[in-house]
Amino acid sequence: MADNLLDMLVFVRVVDAGSLSRAARDMKVSLAVISRKLARLEERLGVRLVNRTTRRLALTEEGTAFHLRCARILAEIEEAETEVTQGRDRVVGLLRITSTFSFGRRRLAPLLLELQVQHPELKVELEVSDSVVNLLEGGYDMAIRFGALADSSLVARSLVPDFRVICAAPSYLDRRGRPQAVEDILSHDCILYGAPPLDHWAFVDGSAVHVKATLTTNDGELAHGWALHGGGLVLKSIWDVQEDIEGGRLEVVLPRARLPASAIHAVYPHSHLVASKVRLCMEFLRARLRRQWAAWRPDAIESEQQS
Repeated sequence: MADNLLDMLVFVRVVDAGSLSRAARDMKVSLAVISRKLARLEERLGVRLVNRTTRRLALTEEGTAFHLRCARILAEIEEAETEVTQGRDRVVGLLRITSTFSFGRRRLAPLLLELQVQHPELKVELEVSDSVVNLLEGGYDMAIRFGALADSSLVARSLVPDFRVICAAPSYLDRRGRPQAVEDILSHDCILYGAPPLDHWAFVDGSAVHVKATLTTNDGELAHGWALHGGGLVLKSIWDVQEDIEGGRLEVVLPRARLPASAIHAVYPHSHLVASKVRLCMEFLRARLRRQWAAWRPDAIESEQQS
């Protein structure tokens, strides 16, 4: 087992360094030792991990997946040692998070920067996508997701409330008119986003519309921009559009037609012992996001929806 870990360490160092010779210099061993350990690892696994040329290394598909797992395992070992020797409040290593385009860019990015500044030994990697990614296959420590948890193999912790609104730019509504009933949406231009795009807008009272998009994208932030420029109606989380509503750049459509409310969750793989970096990040995000929620007074819009 010790030799296996050493081979994994060598492999990760080779990939990070970009060449066998540079990894050998960094680890202060001979090139022959590095080459032999990499060859032994590939022989034991029965796959080629790296395609070697005289000038560069290129990971194979298997090598890319294996590197991700190895880096994660080694980081968890380092983190475990740090927790034992220096306490659970010191966090080190890589924290990989995934979230949606809009929420990741608008909310998470500045908060994660603040977290990293407070904990300089923590490395944060944020990947944004409006597709629901597999945490285990992607090697993520945590995802920030909206709504109910579908995968029972994951654990969800509520961070902050959320509800959705249909909104549009005042310029669009002045031009096309303001819907007075849910069925009026069918005669309006709609902006859809996601992978796949959500084209079924359902309401708490049981009514629903199957909207036809005039503009579609996989990027929630791009859809937001189209709405701001008068492209049509868009269904968005209040977290994405609150400031634009307060600033008059967007207007809530049909505020009394309630849409299902939910919450924003931190989701992570099931474990009896949550890694300190994940625990710390969840607590930090929950505190900061709830502070934002309290400062906005989103209850003004929510009370209109529920009246």
